Amino acid sequence: MLLQPSIVGLSKSHTVRWQNLPRSCIISQTSQKEHKLKILLVYPEYPETFWSFKHALKFIFKRAAFPPLGLLTVAAMLPAHWEKKLVDMNTTPLSDIDLQWADYVFLSAMVVQQNSAREVIARCKKLGTRIVAGGPLFSPGYEEFGFDDIDHLIFYEAENTLPDFLRDLERGCPKHIYVSEQRPDITRTPVPLWSLIDKRKYQLMSIQYSRGCPFNCEFCDIVVMNGHVPRTKSRDQVVAELEALYNFGWRGSVFFVDDNFIGNKKKLKSEILPAIIHWMQQRKYPFSFFTEVSINLADDDELIRLMVEAGFDTVFVGIESPHEKSLVECNKLPNKKRDMLASVKKIQSRGLQVQGGFIVGFDSDPVSIFKSQIDFIQRSGIVTAMVGVLMAPPGTKLYQRLKREKRLLPGGSGDNTDGSTNFIPKMGLETLVKGYHYIVSTIYAPKHYYERIKTFLKQYKPKPKKRFRISFLHFVAWIRSMWVLGIKERGRKYYWELFLWTLCKKPKCFPLSMTLAAQGFHFRKVAEKVRVSSLKDARVWQETKNLAMKQQQP
Repeated sequence: MLLQPSIVGLSKSHTVRWQNLPRSCIISQTSQKEHKLKILLVYPEYPETFWSFKHALKFIFKRAAFPPLGLLTVAAMLPAHWEKKLVDMNTTPLSDIDLQWADYVFLSAMVVQQNSAREVIARCKKLGTRIVAGGPLFSPGYEEFGFDDIDHLIFYEAENTLPDFLRDLERGCPKHIYVSEQRPDITRTPVPLWSLIDKRKYQLMSIQYSRGCPFNCEFCDIVVMNGHVPRTKSRDQVVAELEALYNFGWRGSVFFVDDNFIGNKKKLKSEILPAIIHWMQQRKYPFSFFTEVSINLADDDELIRLMVEAGFDTVFVGIESPHEKSLVECNKLPNKKRDMLASVKKIQSRGLQVQGGFIVGFDSDPVSIFKSQIDFIQRSGIVTAMVGVLMAPPGTKLYQRLKREKRLLPGGSGDNTDGSTNFIPKMGLETLVKGYHYIVSTIYAPKHYYERIKTFLKQYKPKPKKRFRISFLHFVAWIRSMWVLGIKERGRKYYWELFLWTLCKKPKCFPLSMTLAAQGFHFRKVAEKVRVSSLKDARVWQETKNLAMKQQQP
């Protein structure tokens, strides 16, 4: 289960529903003492999305981008004498032998993993294996997905609720629902149990320093899950987690999965980043880091300098929209009244690649928004531009507003990059779907994509701390990508133009340039899938809309 909640408060209707669900006394105190429990931690499979990187990972012989940090941390919170196994279905098939071995399956899932999670639940029920579930999918607000087959539900952050479940399990009568509305002190959070995974199957590792975001965007459920005030780990904790990854044998990229890494700038600059810099110097820079930040990073030269010195080379920034009225509508405070193009270019010129998140479907969006998004993305040099359709997660201010306006639609895939949404947009579903498919078809087409890499590299001024070493794996990956992108794919002309331009103009950035080129192949594959399904889905959504409106009529 993830260490992040999905909803902060239970309504009275939710409480009544949970109280009426059956309780079970599963294991007696005697049997609990007679044997140690066998726990199977299961992470469901992600569908093919922009962020799965499945097509790009094949070039480097990896199965998944990063491991399930939440489940690994939960594993570290379980009694040490229990037997534990972890199956990440993105890297390893889940067998019936695994399920039969376990006394309990601990299941965690994001909403986008719902289909795979349902299959796991069905298999567990068939084999009689008990389930303990947590994470965003298994939270109040998502009852429509069905919780009746779950033996035990751990709501909110695990540091507060999991100990109560473990105590009741030891006493012999665990409850069905465990809830705590208090936000835990994450200085008590243990180091993840890295020994449960095979690091060779992943492109990168992950770590968490803080939870929460000081901003309050209308569409975002971060503040619903983790609050406005960032809670942080201590300097010693961060160093200990880096040391654990180092001792685990990891060398490479590490993702700080924080909601907003710079939510507490003062502590970052005075304690955390200096500690990371010192540790990295001692260990001769074994890692590179990337994380999520708000655009106001551009306003703090010292913070940018410290992050780069610490080994950060990439940041994900929620740009959302170049249209000012849309930013006002969604209360995107750090982006309003700002020259975002200049901010992006400044961050990239200081040595941090900017990945960007963009949204279409705001009420204030004009029909021209699709062209405006493309123009901004191309001019900014944001190579990895994740463009999604606006969605309204349960619990958010957007969800509540659309509910009052009777514009919500049932369901929701949890993937805002598949062209779907869960509400009736003002511009009309068909207009939104066609416009979205126009954006992704354009920005990931070889000509536009490779040109954007050039734009980025022209303004990017990296400050490497160690010399890049080309391994045999890198060489094989380069040969494979060259065959696919430079010979098989239709846009090979633009690939070779980028290839030669980088060697002549930016030779030190050649590995990065080819990595970005390979990622573009993945993005194009996903964009093709969006193009095939979008208009069909639009017709289905229109039928759903008509049905929903009929049901709302008195």
